[in-house]
Parts: sequence; C-alpha cells; structure tokens
Amino acid sequence: MPRSCHPGHLLLIALLGLGGCVRLGPDFQSPAQEWTRQWNSAALEQASQRGDNPDLRQWWRVFNDPMLDRLIAEADAHNSSLQIAGLRVMEARAQLGIAQAGLYPQVQQASADSLYVNRSQAGGKNPQSSNFWQYSAGFDVGWELDFWGRFSRAIESSDASYFAAQANYEDVLVLLRAQVADTYFALRTTEARLRVARENSTQQKRSFEITEKLFNSGQTAELDVQQAKTQYLGTLSSIPSLEDQAARTRNALAVLIGQPPGPLSQLNLNTGLIPLVDRAVLQDVPAELLLRRPDVRAAELNVAAQSALIGVAESDLYPSLSLLGSIVWSANSVGGTSNNLDLVGGPSLRWNIFDYGQIHNNIRVQDARLQQLIEAYRDKVRQAAREADDAATGLTKALERERILREAAFAAERSLVLANAQYREGYSDFQRVLDAQRALLQQQDSYLLSRSTAVSNLIALYRALGGGWYSAQAKISAPTRQQMEQRTDWGDLLQEPASPQPAPVPAPAPQGDQR
Repeated sequence: MPRSCHPGHLLLIALLGLGGCVRLGPDFQSPAQEWTRQWNSAALEQASQRGDNPDLRQWWRVFNDPMLDRLIAEADAHNSSLQIAGLRVMEARAQLGIAQAGLYPQVQQASADSLYVNRSQAGGKNPQSSNFWQYSAGFDVGWELDFWGRFSRAIESSDASYFAAQANYEDVLVLLRAQVADTYFALRTTEARLRVARENSTQQKRSFEITEKLFNSGQTAELDVQQAKTQYLGTLSSIPSLEDQAARTRNALAVLIGQPPGPLSQLNLNTGLIPLVDRAVLQDVPAELLLRRPDVRAAELNVAAQSALIGVAESDLYPSLSLLGSIVWSANSVGGTSNNLDLVGGPSLRWNIFDYGQIHNNIRVQDARLQQLIEAYRDKVRQAAREADDAATGLTKALERERILREAAFAAERSLVLANAQYREGYSDFQRVLDAQRALLQQQDSYLLSRSTAVSNLIALYRALGGGWYSAQAKISAPTRQQMEQRTDWGDLLQEPASPQPAPVPAPAPQGDQR
C-alpha cells in the first residue's frame, strides 16, 4: 500500500512549484515615438552622404591627420573622465551581482558557541553549586521564494542599469573624442590667426617706418605717421591676446589627453591650415543613427530599469513566502546528560497587512519616476535631432561663408598691393593704404574663423549622430586594475570580453587649401 504524503510536504512542493511564476509590475515598453523611426531633414541630406564603407566609430579619420589620431589615442588611454565612466561600469556589474544573489537563500548562517556556566543556588534546605561547559553548533537557512517576482524584477532593473552604465561610458567616449578634435582644431586656428597678425604687424611696421622717414624728410604730413603708428600698434596689441588664447587652448588639450599643462611640443609638427571636409560620411539613415546614440540608449535603459522597480514595489502588497531550516547540535560537560541534534524546517508566511498607504504611495513614487524618465528620454531624442539638424545647417552655411571670405581675402590682398603702388606713385593718399591694410587683416582673420566654424560644425554633426563610440582600449587601465585587485578580490569582474576590431575607414580628400 503506498505511503501517504504529509500535508506539510504537499505544501512545500506547491510553494516550490509556484515560486517565481508571478511577475508583478509592467513589462518594459520602448518609449520611442513614431516620428523617430523615419526622421530626416533637408539640412542633413545636404550635409551628408553615403559612403561605400564608412565607419562612424572612427569619424575623425576623414581629416586624414595623424596628429589628431595620436591625440585621440592618448585621450582614450589617459583621460580621467573616461576612466571614471569605466569604473562606473564595474560598479554596475557588481550591483548586478548583488541583485542576482537574491535568487539564492538570503540567510546562510553558521554558529558555534562554547559557554562556561557557574551555577549557584542559595536558600532552601539543600543549597548547591555546579560548574559545567555548554556547547552548541548550528546552521540556519532562510530562503524567501521569488513568488511575486521581487528578485527577478530587481535583477531586470540592475541588468538594465548595467547596460545603461556601458552606454554612458560610450557617451563619454563620443563627447571626449569630439572635444579633443574640436580643441585641437581650435588651437590650429588660433595659431594660424597669430601668424596672420604677426605678418600684418610686420607689414604695417614697415609702412610706419616709411612714413616716418618721409615725414622727417618733409615729404609727408605728421598725420600719415600717426595713423600708420596707430594701425601698427593696434595690430601688435592683438598678438598677446592670441598668444594667451593659444596657451589656454593648448593646456585644455593637454588635460584632455591626460597630461599636465605644458607646451605639447609634438603639435609643432603640423602647423598648416585646418583641413575642410564638406560632408559627413554616414553608413545608415539619420533616424537609425539617432536612436543608436549612446546617451539615447542610456536614457531608454534607464526607463527599463525604473519600469522593473515598480514590480519590486508592488510585491510588498503581498505576503512573502519563505522556507526556513535549522540544524542545531547541543551538548554539555555534565555527566549523564545527553547530546541533542535538532532538525527544524518549514514554510513561513509574512504579510504586512496594515501599511497605512506606505506601500501604495511607494508604488506611486516609482511610477512617477518612470514617467519622468520616459519624458526625459523623449526630450533627449528631440534634443539629439535638433543638435544634428543645427550642426548640418551650420556646416552648410559655414562652408558658404568660407567660400565668400576666401575670395574677399584674395581681393583684400590685391587691394593692398594696388594701394601701396598708387601711394608710392602719388596717385592716392596714405588713407587708402591704411584702409587696405585694415581690410586685409580683417578678411584674413574672418576667413580663418569661418574655416574653424565649418570644422566645428562637422565635428558637432558626427557627435550628434553618436559617432566615435567604439574603443579598443579597456574600460579601466592596467595600473588601475592592478591597484584595485591589490585592495579587493574582484574575481573575474574586471576582465572584459574582447571587442571586434573596427572596419577600415576611408579617408576622403579634404577640401580647400591646406598649406
């Protein structure tokens, strides 16, 4: 005849079978709106083109500048902000491990006691005393079943937070590389403006010296001398300001690549004009690139992480079901007494019935936070689209202005030659020479600034489309990893999977003069 099951055994089997079968709270739904799936703009169409094999991850290669490649490699290896972002990925990985531990017994406690007892009884007819040792050892286990999905939702939230940390790291990488390129080209522009100012001051000094000699010989009026001197000194006064700007920009670049402020002598190898590239080379439609931006992906993952926390909060409305067990051995040194071995186990139910609105309001708090993150995501996408459209428009218009100013600079240079010739031959006064000198300096300086604006807008366009997110460097440097492993046992959490190498990047020929 078969042996009947104990009712407690049946309950235990039922609890184990039902554990984890319910997941409270909403499942994640992408907050993306319909317009983002086919977004494009006329400005982007004009400022971009499809390439045969472009790689947006290494967009700076389009400038074909080895020095820029070297600076970005140094920033990847030594920039502190990037190192901090990598450490936050490791922190999120450890947090995920904490959440995953919730699926296992939460209480695993071993205990051992050895107590000396001196017992004395006073009063009565037979006072007595005794001395003995009492020993005990035990092991307690408590396992709250994931009946309502509390722990699985917590893992879901931590998992999304971990991937959000990785996306934030890639976003720092995007911003860092764009900032390095922008700062490098800003330094090149400032140095070019400084050369123009020095060349014009040298030319104006020569004019001042000529007018001074003519005045001393009685061939011209003092007004010409003073006007020439004023123009020369005005141009000369702009040089210290440009030198200061160049030094500050160089220091900013040094800090970006993880070096102390200094001269950066390696930059002296390349002193020509900054290259112009008239279009961004893309390998996908702008709508897809927009949604793949690291900060957009991080915002979406933050929504996913918060969505799971609603389920964690809702699980507090229901009873927690746990399995408790203990093994306890006890003995003492008193002769004739027995040793005891107790095995205790069974289910436990706890239910906070009267929460006075605390649990419900916590659910509302989590839901409000979710809606905030949804709105933040949608705003992030709109801002990303605006940045891309603004940069595309800025690139197109800056290139138009650059072409106009290039012709204006050539015309101003020719005007100065003619004005000097007519002045020497007596066909015009010195005022025309001064006007031509002033116009030449202004047009040359404006031309250099227009080139810089065009390059900055091209960099901004690549940044707005999420370009530059890939790096072959480890998220934390080898010295940092070694230092952390000496302090703490990290196991294999600091080890990173190998990343695939990026495809070769075509280098289209830059447009414009590169002397």
